[in-house]
Amino acid sequence: MAAEKFIVKIEEAKEGENGRASRGPVYRNVLAKDGFKPLPPGLHSCWDIFFESVKEYPNNRMLGEREMVKGKAGEYSWLTYKQVYDLVLEVGNSIRTCGVVQGDKCGIYGANCSKWVVSMQACNAHGLYCVPLYDTLGAGAVEYIICHAEISIAFVEETKISEVLKTFPTTGKYLKTVVSFGKVSNEQKEVSGTFGLKIFSWDEFLLLGWGQQYDLPIKKRKDTCTIMYTSGTTGDPKGVMISNEAVLSIISGVNHHLESINEEFSERDVYLSYLPLAHIFDRVIEELLIFKGAAIGFWHKDVKQLVDDIRKLTPTVFCSVPRVLDRIYSGLVEKLSSAGLLKYTLFNIAYSYKLRNMSKGYKHVDAAPRFDKIIFNKVKEGLGGNLRLILSGAAPLSSSVETFLRVVTCAHVLQGYGLTETCAGSFVAQPDVLAMIGTVGPPLPIVDVCLESVPEMGYDALASTPPRGEICIRGKCLFSGYYKREDLTEEVMIDGWFHTGDIGEWQLDGSMKIIDRKKNIFKLSQGEYVAVENLENNYSLASCIDAIWIYGNSYESFLVAVVNPNIESVERWAEENGQTGHFSALCESPSAKAYILEELSKIGKEKKLKGFEFVKAVHLDPTPFDMERDLLTPTYKKKRSQFLRYYQDVIDGLYKSAR
Repeated sequence: MAAEKFIVKIEEAKEGENGRASRGPVYRNVLAKDGFKPLPPGLHSCWDIFFESVKEYPNNRMLGEREMVKGKAGEYSWLTYKQVYDLVLEVGNSIRTCGVVQGDKCGIYGANCSKWVVSMQACNAHGLYCVPLYDTLGAGAVEYIICHAEISIAFVEETKISEVLKTFPTTGKYLKTVVSFGKVSNEQKEVSGTFGLKIFSWDEFLLLGWGQQYDLPIKKRKDTCTIMYTSGTTGDPKGVMISNEAVLSIISGVNHHLESINEEFSERDVYLSYLPLAHIFDRVIEELLIFKGAAIGFWHKDVKQLVDDIRKLTPTVFCSVPRVLDRIYSGLVEKLSSAGLLKYTLFNIAYSYKLRNMSKGYKHVDAAPRFDKIIFNKVKEGLGGNLRLILSGAAPLSSSVETFLRVVTCAHVLQGYGLTETCAGSFVAQPDVLAMIGTVGPPLPIVDVCLESVPEMGYDALASTPPRGEICIRGKCLFSGYYKREDLTEEVMIDGWFHTGDIGEWQLDGSMKIIDRKKNIFKLSQGEYVAVENLENNYSLASCIDAIWIYGNSYESFLVAVVNPNIESVERWAEENGQTGHFSALCESPSAKAYILEELSKIGKEKKLKGFEFVKAVHLDPTPFDMERDLLTPTYKKKRSQFLRYYQDVIDGLYKSAR
């Protein structure tokens, strides 16, 4: 590979030997060509991040929530850094009064809010392992995590207390204290009493440590600060142990990257917190913003009102996942299509003009300043008016949506890539580089990256153009291991390299494109291997579908699929072809299935797929794939084994009818 603009080679490639796969050259960000930026000498733990900011920005706004007035969300009410600090000390004293000490495990269960962060900072202060319990998981996983992590105290959202109590008596061996973010009912106190569980309302708990004073223990960089359980697509959740050093390192890397593009976070920034703090993506971003003395405002837990939160908070930074950005995109397109011919035409003229200039290398602020003021300013105001940076992670964002949002939002829209095991971000795209659309950009200046060949899937890390293989990452931001699962740790950590399981393709400029998943591969009866995630990515380009799950096995010679059709496309097709009925009824229509299958075949031909990669039969499900049916993880990855269990009868029927 030549012409790398954003990366530099630090080690040569290695041919495979002794049964090991070949490894491509090792690269790192060009910003770190002479070595990684050292961590600030005074920072040794996540607590230090917060403590230093309290000293530097005591009166800055830190945590904000919307006041509820007669059931409606009103203005944001704020706590300063000093106010949060005082509250954290109170909570910490109460925790210690319960007999909880450094190294113990503390669970936090609930949606993002000020008390979530206060509880987390109390863990940081006293050297407790903070163990988030997913807000999107049911009692089964909550019970497993409490027992596996041996959680002794848990802070719980008021509406989630019943879920925790359902885990008793099994969890009673470990969980001794529960603290509500709000109130506790008399019934809940009675149930808790039968299990010997101490349960407190938030106000009661604060009084518990009143008048007490505990010294904060010494915390080291190598100490574990959190165990984050990954939702997992198969089996039980895995506890990812993350050290203080890992968090500090990733903050340093992200900060170095943002400095280099003049987009560094500052105390003037305002961030909307809605992605789960139980996930590493939001946790790391909020740690960085706290480091900078910025303000964090929380959503009011209604995804349909998220845009209203944005307008009220007027954030400068917005982290998101593709599903939310897809919803914003669809809303904008819908408004545009109903705006009338003149406005529609003017918008398209402005869009084409700005995109053309951006493609020539103009920065987005210089590509069409007049159109920004006249046309796109309405989009900007709809997103609060101050937004300058949108980061997307957790799953691939479609190129069409990314391009559209880069043009119309008047903000940088950047994709990133990372895993819980890499402490979130490992790659982030560059602003104002349209060639990076569809990629996750170059590595952050805190990691080394190489590709490892996967011969059984035809991916060669030593190929000249383009090198492809499993993405492997090395650096201080890596996890310390899976809690109590050394066997699983050894499977993915080999010679200091974390094997992500994701297949990447180096681009000429040094950015990375995620193209496949190593384990999502199966063999058809004729012996052909199918990389199913790559196929799904290709077929997802069809505008008539919103989502697709493809299935095949070694007993069948062809593929079948379950599709979430796009309602507008199907209804348009129905109108053009004289079909009537509600969307659900149309999904049952053989003609509609034939239409979708034909569109998928067009994509297959366009992408020059092999014959066995064409889908031969489809089932149309009008209900989007969701977490409620356990089809998706909280980060919207497909649970393939659960898909098969849920759709087994459908799959059997598809194969029977298509043979």
